[in-house]
Amino acid sequence: MKDKIVNEITWLIGGAQGSGVDSAANIFSKTCAEDGFYIFGKREYYSNIKGEHSYFTVRVSNKPIRSHKESVDILVSFDAETVFRHAKDVSTDGIIIFNSELIETSITEIPTLDSDVQSKIMEYCNYSGGDPFTIKKLIEKIQQNSIKCYGIPYHQLLKNFSEHTNNPALSKLARMINVLALSISLSFININRQALSRAIQYIFRTKPKIAEINVAAAEYAYNYATQIFKNNKFTFYENERDFSDIILVQGSQSSALGKIVAGCRFQTYYPITPASEDSEFLETNQVIEQIDGKKGSVLVIQTEDEISAITMAIGGALTGTRTATATSGPGFSLMAEALGWAGINEVPLVVSLYQRAGPSTGLPTRHEQGDLLFAINAGHGEFPRIVFASGDIEESFYDTLKVFNFAEIFQLPVIHLLDKAIASSVMTCKNFDPNKITIDRGYLIKKIENKAQDQEKLKHFKRFELKENAAISPRPSLGTENGIFWNTGDEHDEEGHISEDPMVRIKMMDKRMSKLDLILQEIQDEDKALSYNGNSDIVITSWGSTKGAILDTLDELNKEGIKIKFVQVKLLNPFPQQLLEKMLNSAKTIINIEMNYSSQLAKLIKQNLHRDVDYEIVKYNGRPISCDELHRIIKEIVNNNNTDKRRIVLDYGT
Repeated sequence: MKDKIVNEITWLIGGAQGSGVDSAANIFSKTCAEDGFYIFGKREYYSNIKGEHSYFTVRVSNKPIRSHKESVDILVSFDAETVFRHAKDVSTDGIIIFNSELIETSITEIPTLDSDVQSKIMEYCNYSGGDPFTIKKLIEKIQQNSIKCYGIPYHQLLKNFSEHTNNPALSKLARMINVLALSISLSFININRQALSRAIQYIFRTKPKIAEINVAAAEYAYNYATQIFKNNKFTFYENERDFSDIILVQGSQSSALGKIVAGCRFQTYYPITPASEDSEFLETNQVIEQIDGKKGSVLVIQTEDEISAITMAIGGALTGTRTATATSGPGFSLMAEALGWAGINEVPLVVSLYQRAGPSTGLPTRHEQGDLLFAINAGHGEFPRIVFASGDIEESFYDTLKVFNFAEIFQLPVIHLLDKAIASSVMTCKNFDPNKITIDRGYLIKKIENKAQDQEKLKHFKRFELKENAAISPRPSLGTENGIFWNTGDEHDEEGHISEDPMVRIKMMDKRMSKLDLILQEIQDEDKALSYNGNSDIVITSWGSTKGAILDTLDELNKEGIKIKFVQVKLLNPFPQQLLEKMLNSAKTIINIEMNYSSQLAKLIKQNLHRDVDYEIVKYNGRPISCDELHRIIKEIVNNNNTDKRRIVLDYGT
């Protein structure tokens, strides 16, 4: 293969869970970002601790990108399973880097490959039986598609490196193979080698000696590959890229960073995938430098269960502290009763709900957008709550600042919908601007001077004061001199005392539920829904992390002369009916795209707009939507090749 001039490549690395796949992918992503390229990466892994297959896909481009692709240009494998699983995805003229010491490994020798997966792989390779189906036979097949396969004796290379550095102990550090493999793969891309060294030093910044060894190993492997494999490179078209304001961010960090900036000083959680990383990042960065130069802190508490997590968070919020709890679907199920307590007591609480595939334990480490209707309706009885969804990593930072404002302005629980696809992605985006969103603490009243004439007022403070057409009451901080008021899970009067008076009940219900109308009046339209790509009579509707794949798809369709409008709904409850009616008024065809079985947004559209969507594109196999599978299916719809198929299920995934 001669040098191939490209605008982008997709790189995939895989191996047994616990073998260093994530570290290698993070180094690769950081290297390419350091050298001025845009990145989008996604991590896939099983729910066991070690052993099962794990892989990380990284798309590298000289233009902004927001999603992953199915096809792979460079496949890097630590083990035989990665080669068998992903060889079918390697594009024509692509590259496979594998362990040549495993060349005779048979597919039946891999216990973590299910029999049906083995059958599909052998069917793809037209294997008819007889001799064992080995990596060697697989490579012989795929090389017919102009795919170049490079066998590397990893353990021998590691041994040679240990001899080169006169350090025999290194030959036993099998985890170093990940750095050797990724460095070899980088020799096939026109990447600055200094960027690789800087990336390794950054990833291992807390372990300088380990960083030094890995830098030396990477240099050794890079030189080895360039000497043996010549004139086989992907060369990027030159493109002016201003990276002065670009950062590389992991999705599990963006909302946590937003919490720090928003002034969240108390977070509770019970460990659950994929929400735990949010709290773990806060734990790692609990002591923070504030704008005035003083030190501040975030108190993070791991509780015994999710019931404790939300009730403890409610207690923190009552003191006037900006408070959040982070969980996933099963944990949120346990929080439902306490969520109602926060609703009846008008407590400003943020719940970061990182969705994953259900029901029950479901697919603990896989993706789905299945909790939308549950988030809107969780809890018995009726009480107002905001349900707000972020579409990508960059949005999740700014949206986190917004949801804390919403919680305090309207004095209610806010459920911030995120998901596994966002949490397990890495992406280049514009540098976060902490001053872009102004902190608004709502009607949080200041301390009342403790004078004699105020004593009676303090004793009878009307925390839930009823005023005509006033949904929001003054909110004191529990524990302060004016923070003397009652809270109860029962219906109550203005002071918070239990009351079963029918007129009090009507007034209190009306007061609380009127917040929904106030929210729709006060929240800006751009925080309710966003419109992309101008006007068209074909409109895509969606919410959450499908945003990236949809926007990348629209970019490709625009190049082909096909223009489609995209409406991203962010405020899901209360539903912005009037705004959506305007946005969809001229639509002749509505294509709704979601990562769940029942097209939950489509149900909300029908319920509120009294209109059916024309096509439902859904995916619920646990893997995020790729932009190329979405591109194919939307083109079929536009070209009237799917006129009789109103519900389309996407099923790509490894």
